[in-house]
Amino acid sequence: MHNPTAIGIDLGGTRVKGVVVDAHGEVLHQHYMKLADEDWKKTIRDTIDLLREKLEGPCPIGISAPGIPSDTNDCIRFMPERLQGLEGFVWSDMLGTPAWVANDAIAAMAAEARFGSAKDCQHAIMLTLGTGVGGAILIDGKIHTGAFQKGGHLGHITLDWNGRADITGMPGSLEDAIGNCTLGERSMGRYTDTQHLLEDVRKGDTEARGIWLLSVRKLAIGIASLTNVLSPQRVILGGGITEAGALLFEPLEAGMQIYEWRPGGNRTEIVKARFGDMAGAIGAAGFAMMKHETIA
Repeated sequence: MHNPTAIGIDLGGTRVKGVVVDAHGEVLHQHYMKLADEDWKKTIRDTIDLLREKLEGPCPIGISAPGIPSDTNDCIRFMPERLQGLEGFVWSDMLGTPAWVANDAIAAMAAEARFGSAKDCQHAIMLTLGTGVGGAILIDGKIHTGAFQKGGHLGHITLDWNGRADITGMPGSLEDAIGNCTLGERSMGRYTDTQHLLEDVRKGDTEARGIWLLSVRKLAIGIASLTNVLSPQRVILGGGITEAGALLFEPLEAGMQIYEWRPGGNRTEIVKARFGDMAGAIGAAGFAMMKHETIA
């Protein structure tokens, strides 16, 4: 029997975000919990328990997490370095009910393609800017993951061959250029959180502005490079860093004017994700609905 609601959980670098979503993508309930690194499994279980209390009966559960999922989507199969214990962890065993896991950026694209900023697109790419830089690709209206479910890791393209290796071994990656995970290094220890950096940018701090604009310039170069490969109609930006608003989108557009190849005057539209910071959780819920329907 079709269940019109689903629980979606997004496991991020600093928070666990949970939602209950209906079949139209509307968020009925939501809950945030700060991520405790030493016991992130308990944080997720507590979030799900709180959301279950708001429902009258069982519903499918989807998990959005970093890394590459297994072929059966019951766990994250590969996730180097971060969130120890995530690799190979079967969610349904802990929760006592079927649960499906998807890569976080893939889940975010699923939300945007089904309900949001990519709903009318056949060709689009998405970048999620947060702790790291996730990515997803929409081709002919379908999410492309390629062989081994590795496709879409757009944050791991190289911008500087001489840069440090990121978690996948790629030197000078897009993720390292703007992801929160490397801000301490990029700011010589001055900042550890992009939101604090942006607060100083708004105050007119020259050093903070320089750090930020260099990161956005590299983002523009990365996006322009990707448009040459995939030629999308639209680039959708999600994740916590997009809350910078005009501080992000205005210098990014200026950079795109410099770096994007625009034959015939055709330019790629860059928009903010409709669901913003909740896209991963909403997409995870939609993914769970789809999986549930196939076995119901």
